[in-house]
Amino acid sequence: MAEPTFHRGPGRIFRRLGPRAQVGLCQLPLTLFVAVIAVATPLAWPSLMHSPLYLSGVMLSGILFLGCFLVPWERLPHRPYLLIPVLDFVAIGLLRNGAAPLLPGLAVLVVFPVIWLSASGMLARSSLVLSFLGPFFIMVPSALDHLPSVSASDLTTVVLFPLMMLAVSLAIRFASVNLRLQQRELAEKDRELRELLAGSREREKLLETVLDATDVGIAAVDRSGHFLVSNSRQRNFRRATGADDAVPGQGHQLIFGQDRHTLLPPDRRPISRAMAGESFADYLVWAGVGPEQRALSTAARPLMSEDGRLTGAVVVYTDVTGWVESLAANQDLISNVSHEFKSPLNSIIGNVDLVLEEPEPLPPQVTRCLLVVQRNAERLLSLVADLAASASTALNVHPKRTDLASLVETTVGSAQAWAERSRVEISADVPSPLWAYADPLRVGQVLDNLVSNAIKYSPDGGKVSISARADRQWVRLSVQDTGMGMSREDKARAFNRFFRADAAQQAAIPGAGLGLSITRMIVERHGGTITCESGEGMGSTFTVTLPAEGPPPAF
Repeated sequence: MAEPTFHRGPGRIFRRLGPRAQVGLCQLPLTLFVAVIAVATPLAWPSLMHSPLYLSGVMLSGILFLGCFLVPWERLPHRPYLLIPVLDFVAIGLLRNGAAPLLPGLAVLVVFPVIWLSASGMLARSSLVLSFLGPFFIMVPSALDHLPSVSASDLTTVVLFPLMMLAVSLAIRFASVNLRLQQRELAEKDRELRELLAGSREREKLLETVLDATDVGIAAVDRSGHFLVSNSRQRNFRRATGADDAVPGQGHQLIFGQDRHTLLPPDRRPISRAMAGESFADYLVWAGVGPEQRALSTAARPLMSEDGRLTGAVVVYTDVTGWVESLAANQDLISNVSHEFKSPLNSIIGNVDLVLEEPEPLPPQVTRCLLVVQRNAERLLSLVADLAASASTALNVHPKRTDLASLVETTVGSAQAWAERSRVEISADVPSPLWAYADPLRVGQVLDNLVSNAIKYSPDGGKVSISARADRQWVRLSVQDTGMGMSREDKARAFNRFFRADAAQQAAIPGAGLGLSITRMIVERHGGTITCESGEGMGSTFTVTLPAEGPPPAF
């Protein structure tokens, strides 16, 4: 069928037409032009109504247009419809020579069949020959009329006009070839894009499958807060917060703090913090209400562009409800057991004290046994107190302006006798006064724990030193010993409850592994930090950082 060089939309419309409609559409421009001239002829050029050649050209043009629709082109092989533009040359020749000299310009109508043939996709040689010979034979009769006195102008017209049509045919041919090449390239690129799109969809499905298979919720958001990626687990968490239709981090959402009752403000929600560029881990929130309320441990990392701009964030949600409830149950158990132990232990210690204070002297062996009972009961009571403190989630501190130098002096004085018995040298280099915003009772407990640990884990002949330094914001107290030290793995777990290093257990050093855990809890309640530097056989240094000043007064 005819192969016009329409592009995109018009080309699609043309290809949807039937073969006869396509041929008729290609013939339509010439037919319309001839029809307009034919209608105007009786008024503008009435003499042409008596020209047989002219009338034959008009009739042939109409017959060819009707033939476009009447001939079953779809049943005929080898593109026979190209006979239509060839016969157009005959019709135009009849029109032009029948209307000469009134309408010599009708010869220009050959541009329509020339365009058709050149754009039809037929053999280049055939279309070029027809594009030259058709106009040539149309122009020859006018030159023959001037025989025998043919002028140079007549000969030029006979040759120049066909050459012009040949040039038009060549231009169309080159444009058609170039367009076909472009269409081929576009088709190839379109195929490649479709393959890339199909591959991208497969990777997207794979990513969705992998994300949905994980037991954590994952959400990636852009800078404006819209979801880029999320998995089914995360969507379930969002439904629990009643935020199905809300923009991430905005609107009313049932996200609570650690007390499970206080709604978090929008700027403290995990996604809002992530969108603000924060990077965090182990941020505990509660989602939902009632029996379906879940504890979520969240973590976030920002997404940065190549030029360092924040483009979004990835937030990960881990359901730790079981772990939190187990921890709470464990703390309740320890607290209850500690409470139940205190009463009988106090009774034992009190009665032993009464017996030892009797005016009548006891046999030496009985006294020694009672002293053993007293010492171990007091040790057990101290252990119970440590257990109760470690299980308490409401360890209260009451900070005020405190001179840490006096607390260090008290601690050194209390530990001096034990240090001498252990043959450990203890010293302090602390400026006096050394002011900090701290609870003197709790910080004294911290210093006692750190100094007693330093003495306990230092061999005979060791040294324990306490030093301090301060600036306008923080006060740093360091307790350093020359004891057995810890490995890198033990140092990472030193502040865990009930943890004791293998070396300490092998050396049969007494302890329950609660002192450092309680110490860290006290320091963190002050808004400070505690760090440890240690190495096997190189001793340990614990540094406590406390605020130098309290918060500004409220007016």
